Amino acid sequence: MNDLFEKASIKRAYFTLALPVVLSMAVTLIYNLVDTFFVSKTGNPDLVAGVSQGAPIFTLMIAIGDIFGLGGSSLISRLFGEHKDQLARNVSGYAFYYSIACGIVVTIILLVFQNPILHLLGASSSTWKYAREYYLVIAWGAAFIIFGLSPTNILRTEGLAIQSMIASMAGTIINIFLNPIFIFTCGLGAAGSALATVTSSVIADIIMIYYLRTESKKLTTSIHETKISRHYQLQIYAIGIPASITNIMVSFATAMTNRYLISYGANSVAAMGIAMKANSIIIMIMVGFAFGAQPLIGYAYGARNEKRFYEIIHFDLFVISSINIVLTILLLIFAPEVIRIFMNDPVIVKEGALILRWLSITTTLAGIILVFTTAFQSMGKAVPAFWLSFSRQGLIFGLAIVILAHFFGYTGILAAQACSDVLTLILGLIFYKVYEPHFDRKES
Repeated sequence: MNDLFEKASIKRAYFTLALPVVLSMAVTLIYNLVDTFFVSKTGNPDLVAGVSQGAPIFTLMIAIGDIFGLGGSSLISRLFGEHKDQLARNVSGYAFYYSIACGIVVTIILLVFQNPILHLLGASSSTWKYAREYYLVIAWGAAFIIFGLSPTNILRTEGLAIQSMIASMAGTIINIFLNPIFIFTCGLGAAGSALATVTSSVIADIIMIYYLRTESKKLTTSIHETKISRHYQLQIYAIGIPASITNIMVSFATAMTNRYLISYGANSVAAMGIAMKANSIIIMIMVGFAFGAQPLIGYAYGARNEKRFYEIIHFDLFVISSINIVLTILLLIFAPEVIRIFMNDPVIVKEGALILRWLSITTTLAGIILVFTTAFQSMGKAVPAFWLSFSRQGLIFGLAIVILAHFFGYTGILAAQACSDVLTLILGLIFYKVYEPHFDRKES
């Protein structure tokens, strides 16, 4: 492990850790596209819209899981860099068990407050039935979904990126297989899509636990190795909560966009749902590289290796920007063809292509923002990590969509994310100058 993090070339270390994450994301991407494909093939715009409205709950669970997965892995990477292996081991145990407890609490909250939450998500009289079906199944599976984010991220801190990938890919492939069976063969519709997700999460969790117990030398699944000081607990939450904000804000942005679009009809909400899934081609590859590099950045920072730290950041920016530019151009050119794969309704194809072009035009900027965000998370810099996570699809996006929708109507709604990306990048550049690390002195 130490050779990979300390002595291997930047290119080799980066791709060794990042490529398995990207491959895992690619399979997840295929699942997202297949899921949207099968849901769309029901030919029911209300069902497609209902699943789109319920989907932010799943995203919210991923966000909560990231509190322990990303917060824990950030701290573990820095502790490994400082050669505090036993403390890092206890942090892994803490993240493991507290994520399970958190998932149980989330299930209770979602079941008790299901009606007001569904209203908040924008479910209307025509989509309520389908949104509720999806919502209830996902709610019951919260503990399995939330827990999975801990071993997924923590395994990579020990260089076990391939094992993490295998578990994630296995779950996703099973999800792809189960989707048409539950939706069509079993006639479960929207609930079938959710049930496939929960079932695959359970299987992926089992595989990751197996790897933690058999392949890991420095991490643990023991409930007896979970004790860490309040100081280190706060470090997990100080980084994990800002990290989770990214996904929470995705839920916020999706719900807010759906609420604005519903006045234009269910077709507009359905077109947005399909376009967002298609745009995830870029987003998930970008996230894969950024999260794959995160343990490497954290280790270099914990080891106080200034040269290696900056080389990793610069290489990360180069890779993510280059890939994003190419993929953005392809989506801009072939947007109608991409939308047509999922639903061959002329109205939805035309509307979805326009939405997809607006969504994809600034994803390269979003990639740069993500590199800054993951770098701050790796360094334990909670303040800039929080504000970047909170701004792009939260504060800045919220202000953008309110203002642009007021002045430009439908076009303003579609342009809100691009506007937010530009403004958030400016904020990220400012933060990078202000919070640039100083390796000549010990930082807190």
